[in-house]
Amino acid sequence: MATVSPSWDCTLQLPRDPRSPGIGRATLRIVLDAHGLAPLVPTAELLAAELLTNAHLHTSGPYALRLRAAEDGRVRVGVWDSDPTVPKGFDDPGLFMPPDMAESGRGLHLVRVCADTWGAYRLCGDRGGKLLWAECQ
Repeated sequence: MATVSPSWDCTLQLPRDPRSPGIGRATLRIVLDAHGLAPLVPTAELLAAELLTNAHLHTSGPYALRLRAAEDGRVRVGVWDSDPTVPKGFDDPGLFMPPDMAESGRGLHLVRVCADTWGAYRLCGDRGGKLLWAECQ
């Protein structure tokens, strides 16, 4: 009989503070290590860094990091923020790239290239906003 790892998730609410993306990355390392997923840390940390930094730079409120066990040994890294606008190129089939000489704008491209799958949800209700997520294994 096959054994199945128990599912788990972890949510970290972060204030709008320039230290928050780093705190999120440190938390991710601890959580993945505790669940025996240390080999996923480099990719998952890159995904979290880009999503958290995007939330910090392009929204005006708090944001949250959500880590969740996914099927087949994958981990889902999600970041919620209060802005409902999904960044250009993240949820549409065309891969948006900034101009060659642009000094920024490549973070979500890195997410799409490094993740096994990704997506976005616009949220309704009291908090609203959006959740950008990416999975790796």
